[in-house]
Amino acid sequence: MAGLTRRALLAGSSAAAATLASRPAPAAAPASGRQGPGFYRSRLGSYELTALYDGTWFRKIDATFVRNASSAEVDKALTDAFLQPGIVPTSFTALLVNTGSKLILIDAGTGGQLGPDTGALPGALAAAGIEPRAIDAILISHFHPDHINGIKDKDGNKVFANAEIMVPEPEWAFWMDDSRLGQAPDAMRPQFLNARRIFRDIAGEVKRFTPGKELAPGIASIPAFGHTPGHTAFAVASGNQSMLVLSDTTNHPWLFARHPLWQGSFDIDGAMAVETRKRMLDRAAADRMLVQGYHFPFPAQGYIAKTASGYDVAPVMWRPL
Repeated sequence: MAGLTRRALLAGSSAAAATLASRPAPAAAPASGRQGPGFYRSRLGSYELTALYDGTWFRKIDATFVRNASSAEVDKALTDAFLQPGIVPTSFTALLVNTGSKLILIDAGTGGQLGPDTGALPGALAAAGIEPRAIDAILISHFHPDHINGIKDKDGNKVFANAEIMVPEPEWAFWMDDSRLGQAPDAMRPQFLNARRIFRDIAGEVKRFTPGKELAPGIASIPAFGHTPGHTAFAVASGNQSMLVLSDTTNHPWLFARHPLWQGSFDIDGAMAVETRKRMLDRAAADRMLVQGYHFPFPAQGYIAKTASGYDVAPVMWRPL
């Protein structure tokens, strides 16, 4: 490959194009213009895990996106990860755990309400051969719209008709408190109102848990406060294997894992979110533990490596069951 340069590659591409142009035109094969549904299955002990892709939000950001870093620093982190400056591609991946006796969904997706490239969860479930009515329980990590909106369809009907919905008690206490709604800054009011839209008419069916409790065989909740007052992570264990479900502990990994001291504008308590992030990523790195991050690139699973300045994510390789 000696002497291989970008100019040489472009020249070679031009020559190849000229050769193809001299041949008879092939049959037309129009591009589809869209991705197919995404799901990925893996094993954890005797449990079967299914990662369910719900789409990507191409979020335009400004100087307020990270409280304690400049736009130039954030843009450099994006370009270092071969991403476009000024736009954070935020993907959404819910996790379905089949324990052998129960189907448990961790977070419910966006409901397609964060742009045209979101809301793919129902298609991913269908492609995976899973009916929404087969889901036995939904564990909610926190009340941000991209985690709860998929509970209902656009007409306000429950999507998962037979699922028990389980939410962290501190989340419920914060977002469903009318006095807090009355004092909320304008930027947060839509999130308070959205939580009421999703939960108010089904409040009697929603089970509230104290983070730190086991919620199902092999699935324990972990307090991970800071991002929101009741933000919760989960540990899934079967046999001698385990996974740490980070929820939104890091948000975008190339920003907030590589730069763990950064405080996102979406973190209600930025300092606490940083301490939570460091504690959980330190644990994952020390134990060489498999992790799942809701906003990691699909299938959103990998391992955490500690670096001199922060952490990096080593994505899982595609594995047969």
